[in-house]
Amino acid sequence: MEIVKSIIDFILHIDKHLVDITSQYQGWTYLIIFLIIFAETGFVVTPFLPGDSLLFATGALIATGNSGLNIVTMALILIVAAFTGNTVNYLLGNYLGAKVFKPENKILKLDYYLKTKAFFDKHGGKAVILSRFMPIIRTIAPFVAGVGKMPIARYSLYNIIGGGAWIIAFLFAGYELGTIPLFKDHFSLIGVIIIVLSVVPPIFALLKNKVKAKPAA
Repeated sequence: MEIVKSIIDFILHIDKHLVDITSQYQGWTYLIIFLIIFAETGFVVTPFLPGDSLLFATGALIATGNSGLNIVTMALILIVAAFTGNTVNYLLGNYLGAKVFKPENKILKLDYYLKTKAFFDKHGGKAVILSRFMPIIRTIAPFVAGVGKMPIARYSLYNIIGGGAWIIAFLFAGYELGTIPLFKDHFSLIGVIIIVLSVVPPIFALLKNKVKAKPAA
């Protein structure tokens, strides 16, 4: 329970925690943030780690000029983290998919595997790119792409496009807006708003599909 509270506190007050991390670890902050972004996108079991809010807060911190960090260096490092994290997640899905989705498996049914493969064959590129901007889904999408056997060359292309766009968008948004008093004084609220706005589209799409499915049923 304490771990959960610590994670929630870190997410809600991420700007203050980043200041503490930077003052204690200086240049090692690059590695710390790299590892968080890598894990958030690289392991299907860690969707709870901060992504959007961390990038925004990091950009805002660098904009103050007191962190000793460079915005371009940070962007390049985190693009690598996002790309490699998703690649690891994809490879895990690619390796485990056929082993996990079996006819006798009552939870992870073979039918799920076949539908996943068909989805990524048809919408793979768009799904990989857009999922980057959706918390939780961006952690699951690369695993699902691997399960669906999406060709790795094709996946890698969309992976770098989506990862680069995600890092640049949120990191530089924080860099440009994070020091404005309105954002700085209400950072926790801004973080919650970012998460909500990111989650609403997939929830809306899910509900829409369920409504369509009822008449068909």
